[in-house]
Amino acid sequence: MWKKRIVGAIATLMAVGLIAGCGGSQGTTSGDKQYKVGVVQLVEHPALDAANKGFVDGLKSKGFDKNVVLDQQNAQADQSNLNSIAQRFVSDKKDLVLAIATPAAQAMANATKDIPILGTAITDYKTAKLVQSDEKPGTNVSGTTDMNPIEQQVDLIIKLVPNLKTLGTIYTASEVNSQLQVEKMKAYAATKGITVVEATVSNVNDIQQAAQNLASQGVQAIYIPTDNVVASAFANVVKITDAAKIPVFPAEENMVKAGGVAIYSVDYYKLGFQTGVMAAKLLSGEAKISDMPIERQKEMKLVINKEEAAKLGISIPADLAQEVK
Repeated sequence: MWKKRIVGAIATLMAVGLIAGCGGSQGTTSGDKQYKVGVVQLVEHPALDAANKGFVDGLKSKGFDKNVVLDQQNAQADQSNLNSIAQRFVSDKKDLVLAIATPAAQAMANATKDIPILGTAITDYKTAKLVQSDEKPGTNVSGTTDMNPIEQQVDLIIKLVPNLKTLGTIYTASEVNSQLQVEKMKAYAATKGITVVEATVSNVNDIQQAAQNLASQGVQAIYIPTDNVVASAFANVVKITDAAKIPVFPAEENMVKAGGVAIYSVDYYKLGFQTGVMAAKLLSGEAKISDMPIERQKEMKLVINKEEAAKLGISIPADLAQEVK
């Protein structure tokens, strides 16, 4: 009799175990599995920091929190650091990597063709040779783009700087994102009869001199793309332009708040959050990286630094003032 009771108890426990096992596999986070997620950020500045925070919050919103081991690394805008971080992530066999900014994604893509890589704060994945197309990447890379509405941005500058004839721009010569934005800006500016004067930099030490060169050439305003090197030392630009009374229109809201005048900008926190939601789909097996289209933000927001505009004697039209959220 006691043998029958023991056998019956074991059978009951096995049945309970099977039921519990089935129940544990439901939901987004795949039970008790621990996921190793690497984050490599090119450099520290407010836009990329916001994208990073948004990514983590996006993952959490889908239940990926305590079951995720995050490895946060910042390359301090150094290519050798990027390569070292990428190799370490590969050796550590991460389940997924977030690469913040184009050089970070390129370093990761060169290091592995197997680990899923999501990018954010990247303007054009195809130009950066990270994907075959935005609609179907065909590689181990996907993510979100921060492509700005460049024509709308130029129109905004024209509206705030009447009789604009000469527009300066500062960007990093080696940054693919910046080159692409400047080329698009130049093409559109030409249709408006505006001459564009370029000043390129290699690192943060060149920025102040680049701003001085543009000021000495008499540009009426300066446009700055979403350039990571310039963004990380934007104060060096403002120091020169404020003294020369030249308005600066950076393509990112945090630079506007730090001394720019105005821009239509991506919200980098929301962009990062969107990328975190994409990551959850990959980790849960709901999506495959090679088939996951590049996503973009649908709505851009107008950001105006009223204090800076007043300092430079720029009047903000009523329709623009009402548009600011």
